[in-house]
Amino acid sequence: MTFVQLIECRTSRLDEMNRLMDRWVEQTKGKRTASHSVVAKDRADASHVVEIVEFPSYEEAMRNSGLPETDRIFQEMVALCDETPTFTDLDVVRDEQLYAATARRFFEQAPGQGAAPPFNDVFLEDYHDHDPANVQDVIGLDAMRREVEMWRGGFDFSFTVEDQLAQGDRVCTRWAWKGHHKGDFLGIPPTGKDVTMTGTTVHRCTPDGKIAEGWWEYDRLGLMQQLGALEPLEL
Repeated sequence: MTFVQLIECRTSRLDEMNRLMDRWVEQTKGKRTASHSVVAKDRADASHVVEIVEFPSYEEAMRNSGLPETDRIFQEMVALCDETPTFTDLDVVRDEQLYAATARRFFEQAPGQGAAPPFNDVFLEDYHDHDPANVQDVIGLDAMRREVEMWRGGFDFSFTVEDQLAQGDRVCTRWAWKGHHKGDFLGIPPTGKDVTMTGTTVHRCTPDGKIAEGWWEYDRLGLMQQLGALEPLEL
């Protein structure tokens, strides 16, 4: 689970504080586990400074605190403050930007050849996939990987994310797909045709940023028509 630490202090030496933080970033390059950091100043009280530091997990934050460079910088930071800084530890329970990034990562990782990637950083082990084209829902990470491998076996393909909206624990992605039919797909021998398709996927995410459930709507009928798998309509 993503972890955030708030560090609050009062200081009239903000410029020196910024230079100190720059030095910490340089000294801990390749060692620190902080993934994002923001320093903010209270509009109502210029001496009130808040630093917001994000880590992948609480454990990573503790490893970061244990760096000797972090301890030295903290002692210098205390000297620049009018009073001892306070720390607030926060577990992130909702991060819409994180959810959207996870959904986008799936659309980036799905294309390719051969075995599908692990997707361990994308889906829960008991991920539940709802695709109206499948007789039964796809349940479980291994089953989802096999689904991706079926598409990889039939096509060289890519996704283009056209729009993405996140609200609460849901991410809605409108995408365009294009592929080259190179192998057997649902019993259809390779045609060598270039085909396209559009669709929308809604993903439900968990607080740690992984995808728990997905709902698909896409033009599968149009794809099959492009592959020549449908009988001409009788007039």
